[in-house]
Amino acid sequence: MYNSTLCYLENPQGEYLMLHRVKKKADINKGKWIGVGGKFEEGESPDECLRREVWEETGLTLAQFQFRGVVTFLCNDTSSDQFMYLFTATGWTGALKPVCSEGDLAWVPKDKVTELPIWEGDEIFLKLLAEDAPPFLLTLDYRSEGDRLVRAVLNGGSLF
Repeated sequence: MYNSTLCYLENPQGEYLMLHRVKKKADINKGKWIGVGGKFEEGESPDECLRREVWEETGLTLAQFQFRGVVTFLCNDTSSDQFMYLFTATGWTGALKPVCSEGDLAWVPKDKVTELPIWEGDEIFLKLLAEDAPPFLLTLDYRSEGDRLVRAVLNGGSLF
């Protein structure tokens, strides 16, 4: 099990900065659209990892961000299990990089994100973000079906 961060940067036009994961060969997220973020480095806190990953992938330095929740992913390959610290951001400095080594960056209207190829469980936390829900604990279990979500638990209560 490892720790990671994920951030949805939101611009004043109501768009999220999304990353289409198409450049890495061995990528569990290959072909999916996700926010920006990544794995903790040794000794990093969630906010340090968040700032570093956002800068590495986008060239932007976060100035205003908010913790939104922790998402636990359970997978068939237990080395892929993770605790993901979820954030949104509305303030940053710098200019967006023209090229990202992880994939292609694009601003997408928030109400169109779920029309993209995303993980099934991402729809759950994106809905919580849209509702401005208080910080939450969400478990997404993909263990039985691989890419298919088989169980979701929000704040201790089963969603299915």
